Formats: sequence, C-alpha cells, structure tokens
Amino acid sequence: MSSFLLLFFSLAFLGSLSPLTADQPFLTDCEKERNFTAGSVFQTNLESLVLSLTSSTPSTGFAKDTIGEAPNVVYGLASCRGDLGFDDCRKCLSNATNDAKFYCPGNRGAVLFYDLCQLRYSDRDFFGTSTGVEFFAWNIYNVSDLVLFNRRLGGILDDLTVKAASSVRRFAAGYVDYNEFQRLYALVQCTADLSARTCEDCLRGGIGQIPTCCNAKQGARIVSRSCRVQYELFSFFNESAVAGAPPPPSPPVGSSLAPAESPDAQAVSEKTNRRTTVIVAVAASVFAVVAFSAFMALCIRRRRRIDRLSCKIKEDAIEERDSLQFSLDDLKLATMNFSDQNKLGEGGFGAVYKAILHDGQSVAVKRLMNNIGEGFEELKNEIALVAKLQHRNLVRLLGYCLEAQEKILIYEYLPNKSLDSFLFDPIRSESLTWEKRVRIIEGISRGLLYLHEDSRLKIIHRDLKASNILLDEAMNPKIADFGLARLLGNEQSYGNTQRIAGTYGYMAPEYMMHGHISPKSDVYSFGVLLLEILTGRKCIGFHGSNPPTDLIGYIWRLWKEGDPFQVLDKNLAESCPPDEVLRYFHIGLLCVQPDPLKRPNMSHVLLFLSSISTALPEISSLIEDDEISISTSQNSIRQSPPMRNLEMPRLPIQNGFSGCTDSMTLEAR
Repeated sequence: MSSFLLLFFSLAFLGSLSPLTADQPFLTDCEKERNFTAGSVFQTNLESLVLSLTSSTPSTGFAKDTIGEAPNVVYGLASCRGDLGFDDCRKCLSNATNDAKFYCPGNRGAVLFYDLCQLRYSDRDFFGTSTGVEFFAWNIYNVSDLVLFNRRLGGILDDLTVKAASSVRRFAAGYVDYNEFQRLYALVQCTADLSARTCEDCLRGGIGQIPTCCNAKQGARIVSRSCRVQYELFSFFNESAVAGAPPPPSPPVGSSLAPAESPDAQAVSEKTNRRTTVIVAVAASVFAVVAFSAFMALCIRRRRRIDRLSCKIKEDAIEERDSLQFSLDDLKLATMNFSDQNKLGEGGFGAVYKAILHDGQSVAVKRLMNNIGEGFEELKNEIALVAKLQHRNLVRLLGYCLEAQEKILIYEYLPNKSLDSFLFDPIRSESLTWEKRVRIIEGISRGLLYLHEDSRLKIIHRDLKASNILLDEAMNPKIADFGLARLLGNEQSYGNTQRIAGTYGYMAPEYMMHGHISPKSDVYSFGVLLLEILTGRKCIGFHGSNPPTDLIGYIWRLWKEGDPFQVLDKNLAESCPPDEVLRYFHIGLLCVQPDPLKRPNMSHVLLFLSSISTALPEISSLIEDDEISISTSQNSIRQSPPMRNLEMPRLPIQNGFSGCTDSMTLEAR
C-alpha cells in the first residue's frame, strides 16, 4: 500500500515536469497473496498465454484467451490504446511480457498499466467485469475559468462515454474548444471484453471521481482495471488515427453497370419517374405539414404545462432570485451526470447525490422522480416551505432547478448522513454516547418547536423519523425531507386530510385512522424517535414475550413493572445517569399517548428536557381495550369505529424485531 501511495504522489508531482516514457508501467498490481511454484503446469500455461496474447494481438488492439484447466487455468487479456498503430501496440505489449516477470514474479495474477497498453492475467475469471478506480493523477496547474472548463469537460466526457460504450473497440477520443486559444482533449476506453452497459458504468464511475481527486486541474488520468479516462489542455493522442473515415459515396444512378435502355423505354421511364417524383413530393409535403403541426401542438402543450408549473410556484410566493437557481448542466457536471458513485441514498421520492460545485462547495442534490404529478407536488412543498425556514436544526435549502422536466433541490451537504445509519448499526452506534444522544434529542425538539410555533408559518412535518434526521460533522441534528409537510394557518390548530402518507410506527393513531393533522401528530412521531434513540431499536417489529408486542408496548410494559432499563441500549448501560434516563423514558411515553390532548406540545417537551426541576405529568394507559392500540401488527390493531380502506401488511419477525424502512409507507384515499 505504501509503495502504491508513493507512486501515486510521485506521478501527481511529475505530471507537469517529465512524463513517464511509453515503455514504463505507471502502475503494477500483483496478486501477491496467491503464488505458483517454479516449473509447475500453471507457469507453463501462463507463459504460453502471455506469449500468445502479446504476439498475436489483432489490428483491433485487443485479445483475450484462456489456457489450461482448473486448478491450472489462466485467464488473460491484452489491450492497446485505441489510437495506437499495430507496430507500437506489439512493442508495448512485448515490454509488458518482460515487466510481468520482473514486477510480479511467481504471482498467479497481475495487471500492468502503461500509457499505451495494458496486460492482465489471473487464475480467476475476470472477463466482462469491472472494478473501482485503481489510480488517478493530475496536472498540477489549475484552469483559469473553472465554470467554463467544467461545462466543456462534462459535455465532452459524457459524449465520449456514450460513443465508447456503443463502439466495437470500446474507445473514443476527441476535443472541444475550451476558449479562444485552447482546446480540451479527452480520451475514454474500456477493455473490449466489457458489455456496452458495463463499459458505460465503469467510465461514469471513473468520471464521478473527478470532483474529488482533480477538481480545477488542467488535466487528469483516472484508471481502473477495465477502463480509463484522461483529459488535458494539450493533444496527447494520435488525432489522425482517431478521426473516422468519411462514409463511401453512394453509387451514381444509372451507372455503367446498368444495362442500356432504348429511347422509347427511356421516355416511358422518364415519364414514370416524373409521376413518381410528383407523388412522392406531395406525400412528403403532406407528411411534413402534419408532422410540423403535431410538433407545434406538442410544444404549445408543453409550454402551457411549464407555464402552469411556473404559475404554481409563483402562487406559492417563491422569489425568483438568481442565487436560488442552478442550471441543469452545472448540476450534471457537479454530480458527474448523477453517477451512482456519487449517490448518497434513495428514498420514496427520489435519489440524493453528493455534488461539488465549481467553487469547491459540497452540496446534496435531491433529484425527484420524474413524475409531473406527485413529484412536482413534493417539489412545490419543499421549495415553498423550506426556502422560508431558517433554523440551525433544519436542513438549509440552497437552491433548485426546473429544466428539461427535471425537478431538483439543492441542500447543504451533511457528511454524517442520517441518524438511522448510526443508531441501528451495531458498530457505529457505539460512538453515540449519552451526551451525543441528549444533544440530538434536544436539537430535534428545537427544530420541531420552530416549525410549530416560532417560524412565520405553522408547519406539520408529517414524516419525522430517524432516516429524516441528518447529522453534520459535529453530530448536530437537522430535520430534513419536507415532501409531506402540511402548512396550517396561524390561527389554525389542526386540519384534516384524505391522503394518509407516512411511515408505519411513527404515525399518530388519530392521523393514521382518521386523517386528523395537528402539531400533536409530530409530537407523537418525536416520542417514537426519542424512544428509538434510548433503546437503539427500530419502532416496528416484535419485542419481549408473553405476548410479544411492538417497541412502544414493550417499553410501556417494562415501565409499569418499574424496570425500563431492560430495553436501554447496551452501549449506554454503564455511562448514563439513571435518573436522567428514567426522565427521558417518561417524556417519550408522554409523547406517544393515544389521546392527542394528553400529549405535551413541543414547548413543554423542550422544557421537560432542559429543566430537571420541572415536574412531569402522569402517563395515561397506553394500551387499553377501549383505546386504540399503538401496536402495528396485523392482529393487534383495535379501534372504534372499525378501520376502513386501510390494509395493514404483515410484518416479518426477525430475531425479536423487524425493520422500519422508508419503503414501509401507508397511503389511503
């Protein structure tokens, strides 16, 4: 590993001084954990394979072969850069044959990377597969106009990736004008054993590393075992070899190969041809008129749809400021065309990607599903609400993009991702000390209090859960995802909805059963989340025994027995103050009482959390025959009157409890 890093930094420094010669490998990767015995059958097969590959590589610059049978089978390929001539290709591969013995003696697998070729062999079948980035290096000089450079770079790399993936040789190269005086040259290539889809994925994975490794640099080289990406502000490939030959001209009509015709036959033929020409011309004209009319109708319809969307946004009082608007081209470049390598996660309404803007700022880009109905409603909600909210415990909206039917939101980037990735992970949860959990609980409560009472608007979040709590670098919580948020009037304390949407286990009974919405709905969700933070267990599932119940019911049973510590997260057992733990359990159970009138509001919750001297109210019974049970299993939901139009899925039992995921949502109309 140390030798690799030394080589890596050496190349990064030397890239602008004296590049490596073409016959030197810039990277060797030997599979040193598996070796063969000198004089063995495997060595004989390996030498035969390498000789065959390097001496018989066809004009396409690629060859692959397999020799022997297990356990002495050897797989190998040789690949030359797509702009390389036949003789230069053979020369490069000939050097690789000797270098393999020097750099990787006795190893059963190796990859040798050169500027002009690549040799790879192994005792394991690797054909058709790709790996992550193995190596990258960059030019030490920066570009003068980063915004323009990134736009040009993103465009040409995207174009070349598509061309390379669809070509037989899996290779493409070209250039684009960077400015009035310079051109930007780029080259992409996959080994020809990859399918078109695998090649494209490999290249986009490499391109996705550019903002991390090489942002603002004039040139870079990103290499994996199966593909490479390279660009510079100077020509580094054979432009004449890359340029495609023009298509052959069509044979002239009536060439000398056709038999001669008589004058009468020629006259009839000319008359027929004129008649045919007229018919074709009329038909073409009619078709053109119809096609043009259809196209214009489509444009007008789309224009009206865009206008309607714009009007809706304006109706929601979204101020059209330049600082909030991002271009789609810039976002594609910042995410490397929404590469999977940059994906942070995916929820019910779309995927979230990490992006690095031209000024070096990291942001989170939420790309909503391309559904003009529900998708736009979520976008409208988030922009209209979040743009007006400013609080340290709410995720900050930086901008949005509405182009080419894309619906994209840009948020501040939080490196520690979501609370559930820590809370329910056996290893990462150990870092959540009692002090950190208390800070997270109090931060969430402050964010909710701002939404309910302190902002200019009264907002019900409706989807508060662990996966919607994001953590910054100091583990401070920020409430995210306002796609389901509901705005109430300043004098309005509750509302109703026929669209029930949310996540099982977090939804208040009155909301889930009857569609009643109020700040107390969020208080219930907060109580569930607080108890999850104390226990490290997910809300949905079965806990305890005789009979098994959900998390809330289990905690309530232990509370009545006077021993809630049984369910406390084991990572907190020796570090937390018992009296404080009991108080937090008490507050959580107050919040999940079935009767919303008995739940505290968020101002009281924050007072309870911050003031030990404040007395806590008594908890009413959480599970009684004449009340709605908060259990979410198929057989434990009881209510009066009977529930209608809601079908509850059976939840699997797994080691005492099952997961509560984003996909477990409830919707009824």
